[in-house]
Amino acid sequence: MPETDDPAQHPVRAARSWREGVRRKPGLSHAWRAGVFLAGLLLIVGGFALAVFPGPLTIPPVLLGLWIWSTEFAWAHRFFHPFKEKGREAWEHAKKRPVSSSFITAGGLAAAGVAFWAVNHYHLVDRGRDLVGL
Repeated sequence: MPETDDPAQHPVRAARSWREGVRRKPGLSHAWRAGVFLAGLLLIVGGFALAVFPGPLTIPPVLLGLWIWSTEFAWAHRFFHPFKEKGREAWEHAKKRPVSSSFITAGGLAAAGVAFWAVNHYHLVDRGRDLVGL
């Protein structure tokens, strides 16, 4: 079968060509970059807002927001690169030691569940608000 230049046959190339088309139009390019910035900002702010809950809930939305920014902004790409490398290292470690990684993950989820239960059971948020004076 001969190689074709039809973008429909190559989804990655089609996505790039669509993005290139958006970038060629000045007004649309600025609107696209503003939309990417706002989407990333919404996820990052939302991730930090989740910091009031116990557990690692803050990390995924913040990383997703950084990833969205890194698709469009060079400074975010440079900032996101170390996180990507750490993620790759963690994935390689998990593939080499699946049993210990599974136990650590299950233990972390169990600890987060216990912390969530304790916060609700003992009304720790209300006690903290009273202590601070809110």
